[in-house]
Amino acid sequence: MIRTILQIDGMMCGHCEAHVNDTIRQAFPVKKVESSHTKKETVILSEEPLDEEKLRAVIAQTGYTLGEIRTEPYEKKGLFSFLK
Repeated sequence: MIRTILQIDGMMCGHCEAHVNDTIRQAFPVKKVESSHTKKETVILSEEPLDEEKLRAVIAQTGYTLGEIRTEPYEKKGLFSFLK
């Protein structure tokens, strides 16, 4: 799994967060997406890395400003993860 963190400027409320989340879900095969207007951040979990050019284009269509994009490996932490 891959965690992609987007710095997004312009989100002002929960409706803005939902708009960004819905737009990303429609454009990419993601497992989970969460946005925070207070942190100015969207976190995406996906099986494969996401195309950064397409991310920039999709977010630009929403009217918000996409800044930095960071990716990192993600390992789900479950109840029995300590057994590994």
